[in-house]
Amino acid sequence: MPDIGDDVRDSPAPADVTGRPAPNGARRGATWILLRVRDEFLRRREASVLVVALALGAYFASASEAFLTPDNMVNITQAAAPSAIVACGIVLLLVSGEIDLSVGVVAALAPFMMHYAIDYWGLPGIPAILLALLTGTVIGLGNGLVTVLLKVPSFITTLGTFYLVTGIVLTTSGAYPAEIPASVDNQIGQWLGAAMWAHLGWALVIVAFFHVLFTRTRWGLHTIAVGGNLLGAQEAGVRAGRIKIGNFMIAGTLGAFAGIIEAFRVHTIDPNLGGGTGLMFTAVSAAVIGGTALAGGSGTIIGGALGALVLAELQDGFNLIGISANPYFLILGGSILLAMIANVYLSRLRRAGKTT
Repeated sequence: MPDIGDDVRDSPAPADVTGRPAPNGARRGATWILLRVRDEFLRRREASVLVVALALGAYFASASEAFLTPDNMVNITQAAAPSAIVACGIVLLLVSGEIDLSVGVVAALAPFMMHYAIDYWGLPGIPAILLALLTGTVIGLGNGLVTVLLKVPSFITTLGTFYLVTGIVLTTSGAYPAEIPASVDNQIGQWLGAAMWAHLGWALVIVAFFHVLFTRTRWGLHTIAVGGNLLGAQEAGVRAGRIKIGNFMIAGTLGAFAGIIEAFRVHTIDPNLGGGTGLMFTAVSAAVIGGTALAGGSGTIIGGALGALVLAELQDGFNLIGISANPYFLILGGSILLAMIANVYLSRLRRAGKTT
């Protein structure tokens, strides 16, 4: 009587699509490739927030049929884009060990500067917009000089700037909204926020540019070095002061640009357009949720943009399924805490050599 084990031992190996037996080495190779892809994905700081963004999208799509409609997609991108744009500058500052609390009010001031330049000073549209952007750059320069040269902590410097710029906006505008000048609203407005997908286009271009700047240039390398080990970076010849001042200027410019495109989107210039601290805190939250460490030395531009997307999904999804906006802040606070705990834990694993 034949042994059952003989049948098992003598049975042919599973055949592949060509009809030939598939060697165990091929299966092991495929498994190894999958594991490498998984490890490479998990090694990315953006991985966790990308999973969260997709999971939220799937949940809200199943909870509300309106979530995936084209109009709602436009709403989400328009809500996420300003925060994603400002988050690019915030990530650079946080990585270099600084922070800017004034970007929200810079976003409120910039469209007023455009309005004053056109309606009161007689400048053409494009120079007026460039002047508005330059205003944000100059404010960032001032923040950087006070922080670097006078050794004032950036939290205090930019907090003072926040109140100064708020006073300028409210005093010069009388705390009343203003109309966007017709010369730019009709000609340039479609490109700068009035068109349906303009916000998304600008956000993608800016995020892509600063991702390359951060990951592929000396400026990004020096930013990481300054935030990770200031003394070591200085001894290696890195001009830390120039890096920090430059990042303050970038953040101020991006804040001004975010305010301009928001003004064109809503077709008015409001003293509260930048949301005061709202835009700033949303951008910082997006950066932290996306994997940027508040202690400096590490971060990701794409993660900050995905963090802005997550926050926009939460706000939009809550509205669609009829949940009060109040729990949004509970979830936001919990998300920031969880993101920081995860960042600290993963950093310890990396230092211990337990992750690739």
